[in-house]
Amino acid sequence: MSRKSNYYNQAVSTLQELHKAYPEYNMGRHIATALDGYGDTWGLTDKEIAYALYKYKSQLEMDIPHTEGAELDQIIQDGMDLDNILKEEEEDNGDY
Repeated sequence: MSRKSNYYNQAVSTLQELHKAYPEYNMGRHIATALDGYGDTWGLTDKEIAYALYKYKSQLEMDIPHTEGAELDQIIQDGMDLDNILKEEEEDNGDY
């Protein structure tokens, strides 16, 4: 098996792993995100694509999963309590 074929197979294998780990994302999303920043993808080699997919997969695996909506709810709640937070900070700064 040639080296070129190995990189092709690695890219396909990584896409299969991504599909299994993140079934809610379609293949187009994985490929587009992995190749973002590469400019014209027409001339990319199999090696470059395999590396981009590997790097993208690694970044996804390092991402901390967030509870959907929980962060947004906290931001909204903090915004509603902004006056209280600022008053507490002013009081804390005056204690020095």
